Amino acid sequence: MRRITRITTVGIASAALALTATACGGKTSSDAGSDGQAKAAIAYDIGGRGDQSFNDAAYAGLKKAEDELNIKGAEAEPSEGEGDADKVQRLTELARSGNNPVIGVGFAYAPAIEKVAKKYPKTTFGLIDDTSKTGPNIANLVFNEEQGSYLAGVAAAKASKTGTVGFIGGVEVPLIKKFEAGFVQGVTDTNPKAKVLKQYLTQPPNFDGFAKPDLGKAAAQGMLDKNADVIYAAAGLAGSGAIEATATAGKWAIGVDSDQYNQKGLAKYKAKILTSVTKDVSDSVFNLIESVKKGKPQSGEVRYGLDRDGVGLANSNPEYQKMTDLIAAVEKAKADIIAGKIKVKTAP
Repeated sequence: MRRITRITTVGIASAALALTATACGGKTSSDAGSDGQAKAAIAYDIGGRGDQSFNDAAYAGLKKAEDELNIKGAEAEPSEGEGDADKVQRLTELARSGNNPVIGVGFAYAPAIEKVAKKYPKTTFGLIDDTSKTGPNIANLVFNEEQGSYLAGVAAAKASKTGTVGFIGGVEVPLIKKFEAGFVQGVTDTNPKAKVLKQYLTQPPNFDGFAKPDLGKAAAQGMLDKNADVIYAAAGLAGSGAIEATATAGKWAIGVDSDQYNQKGLAKYKAKILTSVTKDVSDSVFNLIESVKKGKPQSGEVRYGLDRDGVGLANSNPEYQKMTDLIAAVEKAKADIIAGKIKVKTAP
């Protein structure tokens, strides 16, 4: 795979390298597909590949498509402090280079995809985590994050010994409010006496809360100082800082988007990553690429929820697997959500 930025990496980069790549910018170019091989591209969200979370999940889907569908994949990194014009240029170059589909990882790509999709009507554009911009060649790949977060809330309430747990949101936007809403509801439904500490790292238009681990680390430390013993961070790369602080203190961290217990960059802290709220971003990327290759491209809203394992709760940590009461509570909540017995809020 050729990574079409000024940074080239092999495998999953470390968090530090991801920040370096982000700072270097998102200028793209491509000579892929000169042999007629089908091509697909993803344009990363803030934090870039190596965030151990959201972007890495998207990359896994592209890599799977390369391996199983004989696709030639291209990747493009964001540039620090960029605006919509930069995203438009990036997506335009990816489409002009013959990539189909072109996938924007994250809601920040919505305005740019709306513009570029009209200029390239024969190219399918994937827009992850956003339904505000639609079109005949736009596939809106979205998830019921609140449902997975509800299960995390159940797990947190069951695992907590102090009765105080924490939620850290990267940036206070509607998408992350869904994570908060589900988590808080899951906690309080399980233990009405529990206390949930909540903090957002930044406010838009400042999106550093998705990119800077130090912000997550400081927020988690503040919650630990207030007696929280389980902390859930939905903050992209910044979430790795929250995991570091929480695990170092010997308390439970809950990861997000990917199964962070299995992320190499977080291996030092994995023993204290209780579980992770997973979003099947990987399969959503793969499925879109496959649909285009088969000549039946997805379009419109493509939703992934608990009912189709599009969101869920990871159980990789052996310590989690020993918590039979916790697991039973999570499984019951999952069944009740799927059956419609529990209605999970999408806003606090």
